Formats: sequence, C-alpha cells, structure tokens
Amino acid sequence: MSFGGVVVDQINPVERFIGRSQLVGMLANALGWDHRDAARMNALQATVRHASRWDVEPERVVDYHTVDLGQDFMIDSGWTTRGIREDRGGANSRATHQRYRHYWANGCATVAMTLIEGGAPNLSDLEASLRRPARPLFIGRKTCLPASPVLLGHRSAPNLLAALKAEPLANPGPRQAPSRIAGCWPVEDEPTEHTLEMYDLRDWRNNLHRGRQRYAVGFLEAPE
Repeated sequence: MSFGGVVVDQINPVERFIGRSQLVGMLANALGWDHRDAARMNALQATVRHASRWDVEPERVVDYHTVDLGQDFMIDSGWTTRGIREDRGGANSRATHQRYRHYWANGCATVAMTLIEGGAPNLSDLEASLRRPARPLFIGRKTCLPASPVLLGHRSAPNLLAALKAEPLANPGPRQAPSRIAGCWPVEDEPTEHTLEMYDLRDWRNNLHRGRQRYAVGFLEAPE
C-alpha cells in the first residue's frame, strides 16, 4: 500500500495512515470519473470524513527506481499508454533519473468513512461503486492492488471512531496480530493528547497538494 505524502524531489514518502484525498481518488476511480471531473472530486473531498486503524502492522519497503533517459529510444520523446506522444526537453531530458518510492507491505488496514452532508454521490452510490467498480481499484499507486474486495459493508454508529471500534479485526492469517491497535480518527470524535498532521487535501483541478488536517491518534482496544 502507498499512503502518499508530499513528494520532495525524487523521494516519494508514505504516510502512517491513509489520507482523505487518497480515499477520494479511489472512490472517483470506482465511479468511473477522471481528471476532467475535478469539480466533482473537489466537492466529494469536502464532504468525506474517515478514520482508520492497523489490524496488522505493516513493514516499510523502499523501492529504488532508475531510468536512463539518454538511451537512443528514449531521447526527447516517448509515448503514453493512450498512444499520445509525450515530448521532453531541458537540461535533464537525457539524464539518469532516480526515484525512491516508499510503501507499506504485509499490513492490513480498516477504514471507516462517511459523508458529512447530502448530495451526489451519496453513501449508497459509493457503496454500489465499490461493489462493482467502473475500473480496477488500487491502494495509492497502480502497482498496489488490493488482495480482496475493499468494501466490508456498512453500519450505523454515533461517529467514525465508534464505527471503527465496532468492526471486528481482520484475520491476520500467518501474520502476527498487533499487541496494540494503532488508530487515527477525526479530533472531534474523541480528542487525545497526541495528534497527527497530514497534508491530505488535494486541488484536483491543478493536481497539487493544497492543505493539511490534524487527526487524533492513539491505540484502540480490540473489538469484542
């Protein structure tokens, strides 16, 4: 999984917990939207709220990627997956590029999500799209395919933290279940001494990070 943080140069970090803009991207993909639907994605981002926890603690993995743009067949231009020519220029157009991509591996996260107000799409629309997504879903990057359907179901609860606490833990299989369950939730659900600041808001029209939010973090008791 990749819970992408703010990219600095060739470093692609990963956040401790999933962020709101990533959820919006996954939902938009399930709905069949694309980047021309930026206004709808910005509107959805304004209404989505979520909380998450680690049912199985992950391991951090760093992928080292490199590409030599000076090879004959890569000089100056390339082709996108849609068959459209993509030209490159400038001083770095023939350099060797390096990138470090951070991931979470062998973990299992549970996420509770809701909408703060009515409108389109509503929760029923989102549930239907996750059951039968318009396109294949991935968790942060296209290489991160889910091991099973991402939707567990729906439930009623006073708030997101309560919903998260009520959901049974995932079966860890051969992996070791954590002795303490790390969680992240909206501060208004239950204030804590410790908080986490995430840059998880995106300007979908210009494809840029646009803001940050503060979440409460702590350890949760295992659901009975």
